[in-house]
Amino acid sequence: MTTDVWLPYAADEIEGLPPAADAGLNYRYWDGGPDFPADPADCVFYVVPYLKGAETSVRPLPEMTSVRAVQTLTAGIDHVQSGLKYLAPGVQLCNAKGVHEASTAELALALVLASLRGIPRFVQGQRQEEWRSGFYPALADKSVLIVGYGSIGSAIEDRLAPFECARVARVARSARATERGPVHPLAELPALLPGADVVILSTPLTDTTRGLVNADFLARMKDGALLVNVARGPVVDTKALLAELESGRITAALDVTDPEPLPAGHPLWHAPGVLISPHVGGSTSAFLPRAKRLLAAQLTRHVAGKPLGNVVLTTGSRPTA
Repeated sequence: MTTDVWLPYAADEIEGLPPAADAGLNYRYWDGGPDFPADPADCVFYVVPYLKGAETSVRPLPEMTSVRAVQTLTAGIDHVQSGLKYLAPGVQLCNAKGVHEASTAELALALVLASLRGIPRFVQGQRQEEWRSGFYPALADKSVLIVGYGSIGSAIEDRLAPFECARVARVARSARATERGPVHPLAELPALLPGADVVILSTPLTDTTRGLVNADFLARMKDGALLVNVARGPVVDTKALLAELESGRITAALDVTDPEPLPAGHPLWHAPGVLISPHVGGSTSAFLPRAKRLLAAQLTRHVAGKPLGNVVLTTGSRPTA
């Protein structure tokens, strides 16, 4: 019987984890190093190392012939999808819903406020001992469009609520109703863009959303609008964005880029009107405690034979979320 669980943290560092002896499990520590901790064929539950890249994440999957669950520590699953073809039917892929919402939403709001209120300009002025006073845009009375209204998009709206926005519109893969108002389908996005002062991207990277923010999308944004990306870099066509930034027609705040990491000398570094953070939406002090609670809960369910949470797809069937 295969009973190995691969964890990116030492088992004794995760409070609430089912005791190995009682659960009949072998906890194996692997954080993406060159050597596997044991035979991948004996792994039944694989927790993907955090922020180690797609190549490392999928490396053991071709040999994981007994695995029944793959748990990411990210909200997105794009970094493991290329390895799913190696897995037997019925393997559940789970994401880290509940881990990153607060931190990513905080950063989204920070990027919006910093960009509108001129914080990069003030920092630059401080270095040069220049008093750069004047009038700057406020978030109050602005119209905001959230593209990607899952748990992170909803958390972003939670944090927008006190800022007296004129309107918040929501877009997701399909239409639905919420307590705050309607969620529009992607098909209605072109009609919504011209009315938004701030467009926040929080959508997962899928075949549908890759390159979603192309020249046509950007051309529909109003003059002076702000684009904020806390989703994935390839959601945005970098060449098209650069053209708009260099024209001065719109501004942008980007926690993710394409390519990523952004290499030295890339024109996006010095494009006018852009604020860049190095993909730190989820990597905060809130991450590790929440990630460990998720792992403890998921493995407790696994041992008890209960359904896992956060299942986004099962191999051999359609996505469940």
